[in-house]
Amino acid sequence: MMSTSRLLWSSMTITAALALSACSPSAEDNTAANADAPAADVAGKTIRIATEGAYPPFNYTNADGSLAGYDVDVANALCEQMQVQCEIVAQDWDGIIPGLLTQKYDAVIAGMSITPERQEKVDFTEPYFANTMVWLTDTNSDFDPLAIEGLTLGGQRSTTPGVYLQDNYEGKNGNTIQLYDNYDNAYLDLKSGRSDAVLAEKVSAISWLKDNPEGFGIVGNEIDNDDNIAIAVRKGDALRDDLNTALNEIRNNGELARLEQANFGQ
Repeated sequence: MMSTSRLLWSSMTITAALALSACSPSAEDNTAANADAPAADVAGKTIRIATEGAYPPFNYTNADGSLAGYDVDVANALCEQMQVQCEIVAQDWDGIIPGLLTQKYDAVIAGMSITPERQEKVDFTEPYFANTMVWLTDTNSDFDPLAIEGLTLGGQRSTTPGVYLQDNYEGKNGNTIQLYDNYDNAYLDLKSGRSDAVLAEKVSAISWLKDNPEGFGIVGNEIDNDDNIAIAVRKGDALRDDLNTALNEIRNNGELARLEQANFGQ
């Protein structure tokens, strides 16, 4: 049976873990000294932040071209806490880290998981969300997540579920892996019958099911693969410390949990 408490408590879980890892007197003194103060290095400046704009409910593009979603709300909350101007831009997923490295923007807030491969290229802040993965499929099919053979499995490339599919199913038991530029296209192929199931982050799957409630559903247990989502900045950039200070404050004052509830609704 699928757990429904993971999303409700993800912010609290992260908070508890960080409290344990940051209990030295120096860390506590630094947090106390900076809790209500803007980041000294960036206050009054403009921070340019990239998001994908195609990964609801984390980030998406409205009909009028404006960006919205949990990542956008978190970015705005952090900028307000740091007392800086926040300029949020859309960037295709495959180019989002290259764009950061070429200084098109200062940070990436785009539902990005911390992975060893990414850590070789960028620095990450503390996590601001904990994710899990689920199988999304036609409820009239006989798809069994415990017996996956000879199937076409969809996902988004360069994501944690995409890597999981490649590592565990590609070239095995007659399965075919189809990775897409974004989840919208993966879901379209599922809906049209060109794939048997999609492996996606739970919140993404739930968001899609709200608009497609008939004939599709989550099958099996969610997969907890220790997937923590954080903000990426360039290597050695002091902005990471400023963001961590602000992130700690919006976590402690309940704003992060409020944004999570508002965007994920569970």
